[in-house]
Amino acid sequence: MMSTPGFPPSTLDSIGTPIWITDLATADPNHILHVACGIEPAEALEVLGAKPGLIQSCTLPDSKPGEWTSLPCAALGIEPGTSAALLAGRIGEWTFVYDDSGFTCDDADTKALSDNGRTAATSVYTINADAHLTYAVDGEQVEWVNVDDLVLHEDLPGMPAELRAAFEAAGNVPLEEFEPGEADGCIVMRAACALAGLALTLDDIRRVPLLVVPLG
Repeated sequence: MMSTPGFPPSTLDSIGTPIWITDLATADPNHILHVACGIEPAEALEVLGAKPGLIQSCTLPDSKPGEWTSLPCAALGIEPGTSAALLAGRIGEWTFVYDDSGFTCDDADTKALSDNGRTAATSVYTINADAHLTYAVDGEQVEWVNVDDLVLHEDLPGMPAELRAAFEAAGNVPLEEFEPGEADGCIVMRAACALAGLALTLDDIRRVPLLVVPLG
C-alpha cells in the first residue's frame, strides 16, 4: 500500500489507485468514475443513459467470481462483456457512479451531470492506460486534463481552486520512466475521489445505499 496527501495507506493499492475502485474492478480495467455534487444516484444514472425500470438496489457480493468480472457485474448476475454495469451511491453531498466497462466515456455526460448549477467530474482510465479527467460546472466544461500532458508544477496553478485542491490531495506517484513532475496514470481517479470526499475502502462503500444497472 502507499499513501498521498489526501489518501492514507489503507485507501490506495500498490500503484496508487483508490482501493475501493480496485476492489470493484476487473483484473485489467477499462473503467470510469463520475462524481457530481447535488444530484441523487438514481437521477445520475438516468443522466448517463440508464433506463429507470432497470435500476435496482444493490448488495455487493463478498467476492468476484473471476478476474474478468467486476463486483457490480456480479451483483447484476450478467456475463462479462455483455453489458456495462453502473454502480451508484452517495457520500454526503456527492454522488458517484462507477462504470466498470468505460461505456459512458463522453464529455457531454459530465456536462449533463453538472447542469443546474452543479459541479461534476469524470475520470477515465482505459485498458491501454490512457487517462484523463473532465471537470464541468453548471453545464459547461471548465477543464480537461490528459495525464500524458500533465506537468503538475506547471498546470496546477491554472486550475480552478477546487480542482487544484483535489489534485494536490491526490498527490503524485512517480515512476522510474517518468520525467520529474510528470503525473502517474492513476492520479485522475484519485483526484475525482478527492474532489468528492471518496478516500474510502470498499467496506465504507458497502455501508451506503447502492444502486446498480446494466447499460449498453
